[in-house]
Amino acid sequence: MSEKVKQALDAFGEGYNCAQAVIAAFAGSLGMDRETALRFAGGFGGGLRSGEVCGAISGAVMAIGLKYGQTDAADKATKEQCNRMTIRFMDQVRKEQGTVLCRDLLGYDVRDEKAGQAMAPELKRAICNQAIEKAVVILENMGF
Repeated sequence: MSEKVKQALDAFGEGYNCAQAVIAAFAGSLGMDRETALRFAGGFGGGLRSGEVCGAISGAVMAIGLKYGQTDAADKATKEQCNRMTIRFMDQVRKEQGTVLCRDLLGYDVRDEKAGQAMAPELKRAICNQAIEKAVVILENMGF
């Protein structure tokens, strides 16, 4: 297990959401302090709290933006590079997981409290840990 995977899984184990866990593992090496990264990613867990794009994936795309994101509106080459890296990441996630959606990974809509309570916490944690690990490993394989 890589150090970044360990950092991300440790953050998730501390109670941070999937997005926070992933971006926290990369923030320092990409020029963002951990506290800012944790705050920034706070609303992205649980697929934006609506079962949409998995928080681990959102956190990884944040890392892509920190590394490759455009800061000059006229810099189209940088914008295209960030777009290419995001597409590459998303394609790899789909290839490995079959989906990018939180509700599909968990097997229930996170807005449905009864369904969430019916799922064993250990199973949910295992699914989220796997999504976090995959996101981090894919980023690492992309040179992060």
